[in-house]
Amino acid sequence: MEALGGNGPFWGWKLPEIRSTKRPFSSKSKSSDSTAEAAGGGAFRFPLKQAVTAASLALTGDTIAQLSDHWRKQKQSLSGSSETSKDIMPSIISHHDWLRAMRMTSYGFLLYGPGSYAWYKYLDHCLPHQTAQNIMLKVLLNQIVLGPCVIAVVFAWNNLWLGKLSELPNKYQKDALPTLFYGFRFWIPVSMLNFWVVPLQARVAFMSTGSIFWNFFLSSTMSK
Repeated sequence: MEALGGNGPFWGWKLPEIRSTKRPFSSKSKSSDSTAEAAGGGAFRFPLKQAVTAASLALTGDTIAQLSDHWRKQKQSLSGSSETSKDIMPSIISHHDWLRAMRMTSYGFLLYGPGSYAWYKYLDHCLPHQTAQNIMLKVLLNQIVLGPCVIAVVFAWNNLWLGKLSELPNKYQKDALPTLFYGFRFWIPVSMLNFWVVPLQARVAFMSTGSIFWNFFLSSTMSK
């Protein structure tokens, strides 16, 4: 009984010691984690997930653009003919431009995905607080900085693949500003809805859907 009774003081003494030993260990682990993050923060890590997502969205948008364009042309050429929609589909698939699809997919994977990820990460670093002013500033910066950069890069990437870099100035002069202004009309409302109306857990899906329509428009513009 004395042994049992003696455990009370010993338990009371040991409990603070156990807690105190955990605290230095926890702080040490946190400091080591922060040191590791600081050490790894300077190293470049390719954002594979964002690159794959951007590539798949670019491919989806280009596929929709090609299929809709081929479908419209086939329906016009077969107007009054006895051929049905089932007869049109094999022709559409056989005339699919896989090189064009590869251009848009590689653009999404190598350029847009990593570039936009770095841009949004930079915006979050500069404007960390989710205030109305910061949100509006992010939307504005997206349109006046990211928008022109995306259009300039995708036009150059497309002409590079086609071996038509000499025609790039004319392409900019003809299509850059109309594409940019169309992007303003599309992305400003989409971004404002995304930040103000769409719940947090649904924002990725919402912006991904918007990206499909935007990639459809870009792909159609590139093929002109």
